[in-house]
Amino acid sequence: MDPQASGDRRNGMQIVSRVARLLRALGDAPVGLTLSELAAATDMPKSTVHRLIGALEIEDLVTPASAGRIRLGRGIASLGAATQDQLRDQIRPHIVRLHQELHETVGVGVLDGSAVRLIDHISAPHRLLAVSTTGAVLPLHCTADGKALLAALDDEQVEALLPAQLTALTEHTITTRDALLDELRVVRETGVAYDLEEFTPGTSGVSAVVRDRYGAVAAISVPVPTQRFVGKESQLVRAVTEACEACSRSLSLTSAPGLAPGAC
Repeated sequence: MDPQASGDRRNGMQIVSRVARLLRALGDAPVGLTLSELAAATDMPKSTVHRLIGALEIEDLVTPASAGRIRLGRGIASLGAATQDQLRDQIRPHIVRLHQELHETVGVGVLDGSAVRLIDHISAPHRLLAVSTTGAVLPLHCTADGKALLAALDDEQVEALLPAQLTALTEHTITTRDALLDELRVVRETGVAYDLEEFTPGTSGVSAVVRDRYGAVAAISVPVPTQRFVGKESQLVRAVTEACEACSRSLSLTSAPGLAPGAC
């Protein structure tokens, strides 16, 4: 191979790798990062970060935020929408099987800023059911999928996402940060998050996260009328965790280098 061509290829791959590191670092920081913080987070010289951020800003992939910070730009949203479509298609076979096993409503939620956005759901065939709507935006602190997704982050990231005041939607809603952080530590240990009538009176649910090679990408949840939830918790937990584990294995395989994406 021509030495110059080989060098150009290495340089091109290095630039792509650096840009990916920058975008991932910003993706983990909803409030944004300064140039110095980005340099430290990605282990790159500040001058290199400044040059790459300038190019990304032109493409609307990053944007200036307050106090000299930088965060992901609107151009990421269109890429994210395409990714969510693919993610929904990959997870769909698993929630179909979960729905067929439990005969309950099953939903798929993703982190969307400081909320959960439902990207897919299948309704239960019962007259009395927990209602979900694809596209709905739900709070993080009082939903099972919200708590499952929060638990996949560290406490500093959680603090950045939470509003100053946790709104009480029912008498069971957690309304203090300390209590929520304590519960998230339990979720990290068990792998399962609960909503015990914290979002909607009369509805409870369980959730666990789906992961690819890079981390948590979604949460699968099963909301159930509390009168059917009580006594059925262990069955729900087992079914949800098995579905998430199976889908995580498939996503990790299909996102591996050199492998084309495929359905779960």
